[in-house]
Amino acid sequence: MIAEGPRCKQNLPRQFAAVLVFVIIAFAALNLPDYPGGFSARAFAHLPIEIPLLGLALVLLPRRVALVLAALATVAVGIILFLKLGDIGVQSAFQRRFNPYLDLRIFADGWNVFSGTIGGLAAALAVTGAIVLFLGILAVFFLSQFYLARLSSKQTRSPVLVFAALLAVGLALWATGAATGTRIYADTRASGYLVARIQSVTQAMKDMQSFDRSLAETEALPEANTLFRGVRGRDVVLIFIESYGRSAVEDPRYAPLIGPRLEAVETELKEAGFSTASGWSWSPTIGGLSWLAHGTFLSGLWVDNQARYDRLMMSDRKSLNRLFREAGWRTAAVMPAITMDWPESAYYGYDTIFAAADLGYRGEPFNWVTMPDQYTLTAFDRLVRHDGDDRPVMAEIALISSHAPWTPVAELIDWADVGDGSVFDEQATSGDPPAVVWADRERVRRQYIATIDYSLQTVGDYIARFGEDAVFIVLGDHQPAPLITGPDASRAVPIHVISRDAGLVERFEAEGFTPGMIPAAEAPEPLMDTMRERVIRIFSEPVRPQYRNRSVSR
Repeated sequence: MIAEGPRCKQNLPRQFAAVLVFVIIAFAALNLPDYPGGFSARAFAHLPIEIPLLGLALVLLPRRVALVLAALATVAVGIILFLKLGDIGVQSAFQRRFNPYLDLRIFADGWNVFSGTIGGLAAALAVTGAIVLFLGILAVFFLSQFYLARLSSKQTRSPVLVFAALLAVGLALWATGAATGTRIYADTRASGYLVARIQSVTQAMKDMQSFDRSLAETEALPEANTLFRGVRGRDVVLIFIESYGRSAVEDPRYAPLIGPRLEAVETELKEAGFSTASGWSWSPTIGGLSWLAHGTFLSGLWVDNQARYDRLMMSDRKSLNRLFREAGWRTAAVMPAITMDWPESAYYGYDTIFAAADLGYRGEPFNWVTMPDQYTLTAFDRLVRHDGDDRPVMAEIALISSHAPWTPVAELIDWADVGDGSVFDEQATSGDPPAVVWADRERVRRQYIATIDYSLQTVGDYIARFGEDAVFIVLGDHQPAPLITGPDASRAVPIHVISRDAGLVERFEAEGFTPGMIPAAEAPEPLMDTMRERVIRIFSEPVRPQYRNRSVSR
């Protein structure tokens, strides 16, 4: 055996440092949990067998081969770390895993929300710092491997002993756990994780092929002369309420506020002569990406990721809006959250689009929220329903007062005072900024539900006062983030059908809807893509209007 010389002994501290840095970074990256609730000391009480195997390969293989291996290992660890951080973030917001094939756009959307919450400069500094930290960790990891790979044969004895000992311990732990049926503290699950994620990308590609086939299928629709005959001559208004999910109605933290509010809205609508029925609908998204819910409801296809949505936008599948347009309705979109070009609007078939700049709001924004819901509905009434055109309207409205960061909370005022919206300036500039509100989790939850309460009150009051003979479908787009609902909440959202035509409303009750504004707890939760077919079928059946008698005059 050749003894280590003085120079080798002088390099022992460097060798030890390189081994230590290599092991720590690999250990942390491979053991990092891939879901928000997985962080605990026990999660890191695990030895990935890949670490000693890779270490031995670096010091025993020929130098050039070892350097190539070091580069590949750095890329692999970077991918695993990126995917796990993506999993943590996406599951925190949307309760599903991150898929790089489907979710690239999610970074831009996340930036919009993040910068809107803490400010552009602070968000830019935070993101830049995170990127520099991520790349710095990978650079240090590669340099530690580079050093190990360049050791001469006389210098490898100590690293070999360390990695061999780690491998022996890992194999012993693995064998002991497998033999006794107890928790296995060592295995190669990190490699399995990477393989599984690659397979998920492959599966996503196959899913898109299946979706393409669905887009190509010919849809069975009623004859043109019977399409929507049950609501002919009446306005049909589809209202999405941001982040209005089942938890707002049933969660013990929120039900004491929203339950009475829904009851009050039901009473107000009943006094104005309206009938109501409510149910649940399973949303394709949670925590954000509202357009997936809009696309799902209006296309009748399950659109649960951005790739499907993009493909839908390029298809010939007729949206619900376009079908109403072909049947003689004027179609309009009222979108106060749209502040940039919206090329996807071409798919839906609107005659007119009212984005934020088109609604005439002259007040201050409510942080990210461009205008309060009361102004949006006032503008809709003025610009769409009563613009001098006698043709009935089919409108889609996205109300956004209940969008994060949920500060400040708007308040309903006299409708006659709304004007150009400048009356809301005091409300818009009141309260604490998002950074202060979001420092307290319980306060975030309180303000979230306060915005839902405001939106429901506003919608109910608008319909009761100005609904006339229109048919309204009011629903949530998705549940809020798990921060608000908890990790195991249903993905269902409430959906309300409101009309003075009691016979029309009763047709929804016959299909599982509950009379009134509060859906029954045991009511089914059909997927949101099934609602389009149901709306087309019920609205196309011959209906003899049965109007309620109003107990109050308006």
